[in-house]
Amino acid sequence: MIENISVVIMAKDAQESIAACLDSLIDFKEVVLYLNNSTDNTKKIAKKYENIKIVNGEFIGFGPTKNVAATHASNDWILSLDSDEILNEKLIKEILSQNFDNKNNIFTLIRDNYFLGEKTISKDYIVRLYNKKNNLFDNALVHEKIVVHKFNNKITLKTTFKHLNITDINQTLTKMIKYTDLGAEGKKTCFFGIVIAKAFFAFFQTYILRFYFINGWVGFTIAVSNANRRFYKYLKQYINCKKVT
Repeated sequence: MIENISVVIMAKDAQESIAACLDSLIDFKEVVLYLNNSTDNTKKIAKKYENIKIVNGEFIGFGPTKNVAATHASNDWILSLDSDEILNEKLIKEILSQNFDNKNNIFTLIRDNYFLGEKTISKDYIVRLYNKKNNLFDNALVHEKIVVHKFNNKITLKTTFKHLNITDINQTLTKMIKYTDLGAEGKKTCFFGIVIAKAFFAFFQTYILRFYFINGWVGFTIAVSNANRRFYKYLKQYINCKKVT
């Protein structure tokens, strides 16, 4: 049983993936599941696990909410996960082999992204294991990240883990609404040409520069989805500008 690291998960309506996520965390003594206005069976599913500590709280943006969730952990060492991410035994063993005596250490994990069950070419290198006495998430409402200081010793683990990014095609639509709302909040874009340019570049960047064309129809679908998300984010910012003028 892993006693010196608390896993912290922020979730809302995650019944499709939460069981697989929690199944992969049975070796951790404490897993904090921070639920924000969840209305599906996520909480009911989580109650079946003895190592899960369920906390109900409000969503105040991804960065700030994850910091609040971490305060409910009994350990200083935090492994921050999303409800659609799944660890494996090899990665857990690699985590346990690390030095946790030095609280300046901070760990980057490598995430494999899946789309409708298909593994994509995309890998994310993200800091997810940190000491909350030294590091916190930034205050970004979306696309949050842990702030890394100059005194931190950055260590990248070798074993990847699974991210079930999209398991139902409708998730691309619901996520687009949520992320574009957050991305446009309090921001203005006053030239419509920027809206168009941002959307076209998002497709080109994803499909060509990031080589998603290798993934066939999945890569094309993701590129179109990214372009749509970028279009509506900046369109909402453009509408914000029009409201002011």
